[in-house]
Amino acid sequence: MPQGTALPPQMPSHFDDAPALSEPPYSMDAECAVLGACMLYSRVIDTVRPVLGDDAFYRPAHETIWRALLALHREGRPTDPIVLAELLTGQGDLTRVGGPAYLHQLARMLYDEGSAEYHAEIVRKKADLRRLLASAVRTVQRAQEPGADPEAIRSEVEAEVRAERERALASGQGRLSRFAVDGWAFVRETGADAEPLWGTREKTVWAPGESLMIVGAPGVGKTTLAHQVVFARLGLQETVLEMPVAPSRRVLYLAMDRPKQIAKAMNRRVFPTDEKILRERLVVWEGPLPATLDKEPDLLADLAAAHQADTIVIDSLKDAVSTMVDDSLAVAFHNARMRALRGGVEIMELHHQRKATADAPRGQRPSLDQVYGSTWITAGAGSVLFVAGRAGDPAVTLHHLKTPTGEVGPLDVTHDHVRGTTTLDPTKDPAVLLRNAPNGLTARDLATVLIGGGEPDRADVEKARRHLARLVDNGLAAKADGIAGGAGGGQQTRYYATARHLTAVG
Repeated sequence: MPQGTALPPQMPSHFDDAPALSEPPYSMDAECAVLGACMLYSRVIDTVRPVLGDDAFYRPAHETIWRALLALHREGRPTDPIVLAELLTGQGDLTRVGGPAYLHQLARMLYDEGSAEYHAEIVRKKADLRRLLASAVRTVQRAQEPGADPEAIRSEVEAEVRAERERALASGQGRLSRFAVDGWAFVRETGADAEPLWGTREKTVWAPGESLMIVGAPGVGKTTLAHQVVFARLGLQETVLEMPVAPSRRVLYLAMDRPKQIAKAMNRRVFPTDEKILRERLVVWEGPLPATLDKEPDLLADLAAAHQADTIVIDSLKDAVSTMVDDSLAVAFHNARMRALRGGVEIMELHHQRKATADAPRGQRPSLDQVYGSTWITAGAGSVLFVAGRAGDPAVTLHHLKTPTGEVGPLDVTHDHVRGTTTLDPTKDPAVLLRNAPNGLTARDLATVLIGGGEPDRADVEKARRHLARLVDNGLAAKADGIAGGAGGGQQTRYYATARHLTAVG
């Protein structure tokens, strides 16, 4: 090399390409959230313990607090900050963990109880990464020792891999079992008999723990109807389509499809007196999500936890999934849906119908195969409500294609596009029709009116019969049994409005 020429820089070693290691992996927020939930709800300890396994917390103070919580829980004692501080004082650890003030700070981590297991998963994954990192560092150090034996190092690495696999298997068994309950608890204690979110026990539109999907072509009023349910969940009205709606603690509205238009539609229903409720109990996400739900199945549950919401509205479904027609992605989305539902989050989804069916004749009953996308999208929904009509038309028909209990409708409804309200058409109300029929109605008579004329099929007649039977059960109708057919053809069972019904209305 010529004199005076600068020496080339030293070539980097293989390890110089690796990212610099500053701090080992951990999530302080997740650790604090888990401990705070365990303080407020001692039953959470049973949920997160199999997820965390051993030595999951990065901060020593958090590991000490966790051990104290386990001790209190084993003894059946409260796990609140006061009792916890007393135990830590007796162990001489209270000052080392940050004192009573820090315990109370942890207890103020206001996340939903159902989110604790997801936060525990984060803590466990970070702990697994730290263990893998420590193992890798030990392997590098052993390989750099003078006279290092490759076979001995390989044996040590294999032994550590086996130990890690056994530890992961033990943790996995806990994760696999934590959602399993005995048969009695499943039937009687998991909320299967809970009151509907929208509707009645006999005619449920939206059942707790099951998603509600509202389907229709653009412009038929899906959003108008959904907003009324949202405002009812917030306590700003009691019923929608004359059916009760249960209150919600907080609603997260994912306004992914034209958020400005969604805001304009909501504004029709908003008054100055609603400001406090909307600021405190409605959160709106504008625009696309950070990832599609088929790619990140925990995202929906994480969003609910981050915003402390017990209800999520997805507007619309096409913006939340990579593609609607792929069966595998539809199943992945359903997994995201179920993880949120399992955490106590109720879900309403707005979706579109297939374009080829948008111009179907008015009054024709739609079917589930007219919903756009994979059949697994609707298969996983608890209830599917289909809005049939033309874009901008104030008069549309609601068909209940998938029902948790008794079928609702078909309902002919009218949208008030100025006020953002939807009302039932009284001319299709079975009670009104019966009241206005002095000679009574048969099930076939009622079915003919409800379908808008023509010859009703067997299913239409049976639905009409159920409508009339409910009026009888409520004392609003009387039933006159028919006569079996013979040469004269017989007579059909006929229903008449009772005096009570006529007096109540008159």
